[in-house]
Amino acid sequence: MMKLNYDKPAKEWTEALPIGNGRLGAMVFGGIETERLQLNEDTLWAGRYQEWECPHAKEVLSEVRQLLKDEKYVEADIRCKELMGPYTESYLPLGDLFLHFEHGQLVNSYERILHLEDGIARTEYQIGDVVYTREIFASYPDQVIVIRLEASKPNMLNVHARLSSPLRYKTYSSKDHLSIRGIAPEEAAPHHFHANHPIVYGDFETTAAIRFEGQLHAELCDGKVEIDHDGIHIFNSTSVTLYWGAGTSFKGFDQIPDKSWNDVSSKVSNYFSPVKKQSFEKLKSRHLMDYQALFKKVDLHLGESTSPNGLSTAERIKEYGASDPGLIELLFQYGRYLMISSSRPGSQPANLQGIWNDKTRPPWSSNYTININTEMNYWLAETCNLSECHLPLFDFIENLAENGKKTAAIYGAEGWVAHHNTDIWCQTAPSGGYGHGDSVWAIWQMGGAWLSQHLWEHYLFHKDKNFLENIAYPIMKGAAKFCLDWLIEDDNQKLITAPSTSPEHKFMTKEGMSGVGIAATMDLQIIWELFTNCISAENELSIDSEFKYELMFALEKLYPQKIGKYGQLQEWFMDFDEEDVHHRHIAHMYGVYPGNQITEKQLPEIFEAAKCSLERRGDGGTGWSLAWKIGLWARFGDGNRAFQFISNLLQLVTDDSESYLNGGVYSNLFDAHPPFQIDGNFGFSASLVELLLQSHQGYLYFLPSLPDVWPNGYVKGIRARGGFEVNLKWKGHKLVEAEIISHQGSICNVCSGDPLSVKQVDGKTLPAHQVDNAVLSFQTEIGARYILTSI
Repeated sequence: MMKLNYDKPAKEWTEALPIGNGRLGAMVFGGIETERLQLNEDTLWAGRYQEWECPHAKEVLSEVRQLLKDEKYVEADIRCKELMGPYTESYLPLGDLFLHFEHGQLVNSYERILHLEDGIARTEYQIGDVVYTREIFASYPDQVIVIRLEASKPNMLNVHARLSSPLRYKTYSSKDHLSIRGIAPEEAAPHHFHANHPIVYGDFETTAAIRFEGQLHAELCDGKVEIDHDGIHIFNSTSVTLYWGAGTSFKGFDQIPDKSWNDVSSKVSNYFSPVKKQSFEKLKSRHLMDYQALFKKVDLHLGESTSPNGLSTAERIKEYGASDPGLIELLFQYGRYLMISSSRPGSQPANLQGIWNDKTRPPWSSNYTININTEMNYWLAETCNLSECHLPLFDFIENLAENGKKTAAIYGAEGWVAHHNTDIWCQTAPSGGYGHGDSVWAIWQMGGAWLSQHLWEHYLFHKDKNFLENIAYPIMKGAAKFCLDWLIEDDNQKLITAPSTSPEHKFMTKEGMSGVGIAATMDLQIIWELFTNCISAENELSIDSEFKYELMFALEKLYPQKIGKYGQLQEWFMDFDEEDVHHRHIAHMYGVYPGNQITEKQLPEIFEAAKCSLERRGDGGTGWSLAWKIGLWARFGDGNRAFQFISNLLQLVTDDSESYLNGGVYSNLFDAHPPFQIDGNFGFSASLVELLLQSHQGYLYFLPSLPDVWPNGYVKGIRARGGFEVNLKWKGHKLVEAEIISHQGSICNVCSGDPLSVKQVDGKTLPAHQVDNAVLSFQTEIGARYILTSI
């Protein structure tokens, strides 16, 4: 069974178990005498909408470009600081719900479980002859967190519930619920910024910052309840259901939050009106129906588990790690669980920590870091059959594109642009504390271009022309128009980007270290892909031929990728030595994965040079970097090398050490940068699929990088470009059977080293022809299933 299990309560936040419905999140500690639920709501952020752009950006840009032309890279790096706006704002914790039980802390038995198959956190323990159980889940259809408390013997529940917050707050009681009201800070400095007053509040009643309210309601089967300013007090009950709901005054990325407490309170109260009319069993049934419709789409089996039944997840990681196929399956499905729990239609997209954060100054502000981390969050959405969870990111990109037009105009460009960091207010200017930050990460203009890839990928998986024409293409075109204006000619009439950085990696010059240069390889790869995708989109839609030809002309003039003195793919336009050959970022690998420009068939020499670059980076890395390397080695066709990184990732981390080399996972399987970042969880799940199925080259490639340690197994329900759902079964490292379900009726191209026969499920053999020595092609019908077997 897919579950995380433990034999004692969580002491640290990274031992607690996450639940969520996209909007509301909680970390469940499973305490005995005192239970703690640490609470989040996805629109509770510091700050407010404001203007960010540097008014002198065009003049500064011109001067920076001249310095770069004169090869004064360090001076250009320093000058770029004048382009920076404020730091982005921070995602905040709402508070805590504490449940204090009048039965002490001494137990006869104890178990704490997160069931991935039903999305429910369960705690069970025995005191005397009484068994106490808790079931906690976050309901998407009903938009509340449900907490069920039960005792095995009548009238044994005596529990007191109270609410608190690390933000400014007040609690209130009414006849039927306990509520908490509070305000977010108007400013919250990043955790790395030294300030005497890092958190600044406005007045409780007049602040322009976001307000929040949460309500706790209780339903008893028996016993007595009292509610006062100290909390909800329950006496002599047998079973209790608590309902937690919350909301904020956030109205939109470009609007001032509501200042009326009544409006916030009404929003929260409205969640409870339908909930109170339903029994706990009905609420649970609705939750299961909704959640399992997503989670059960995919099934994975990589071999029999090697760890004994009953072993806690923490011990399982420590003692077995990647040698246990069942633990790898668990980590894969955990990534899907976290996506379902943190990104649902109508919610904000998953941030650096999904929706789970307990700090007022979280690492990197728990914001949206769009120089890889936000994108990596969503690599799994399509291939892991969770495209519904992709939708919040698309809404967010639309908002960014609006603000990004203003930032592009400051540079004197059309279209839209976003830089490396953003937040709920959709900041698009370079985020760097008005020059406090480092240009190597702040001065990067490819955020909008990279995010646009997600829109095109969604189209490739679903072939929805309405989505392409009305949502994806206008945003893609806007990002491409900015890139056209951002590109300038060098002395050889090649198009380059300047200034340009390779996130977040510096290079050596004669004057010293610099982060700012010209035509970083990643820039060119992202622009190539954006222009190519826009051209493909126009070929699908036939609405914008003039722009298509403009992009085709620009593609011919793009500065070429180059091979350096070590045989590596150069990271920058010149063969500079790196600041750190083992740096966590591998930006110039974008064209291999998640991009598709660099393949062995299309660019064999560049493909080999990219592999050399990845070799030089070594086997270390932060959690998300290890996940990226798994996907890269999958694209290079080396499953055994990829498995080494799976082994590196499945190392137990027991503290919040800020070592940037080790990676690993915490005992609750959260990815350890360290500290916690959720992109490593999502990136792992996406990269594992790349080992089993690839479709980025125009055909389905079965088992392209299967590691030797998984000789037998199956996967069901993963998705491929072209609108295909795929089930695979293999034995002795060989494909036994592939089942393809066609959702769009496209032509299906399949790559296999062995000859294949194609039959519909009804047994009829289909006509299929060889495109080349390895690719088989056949026409499909919408909704039809096809079985492929070796001849």
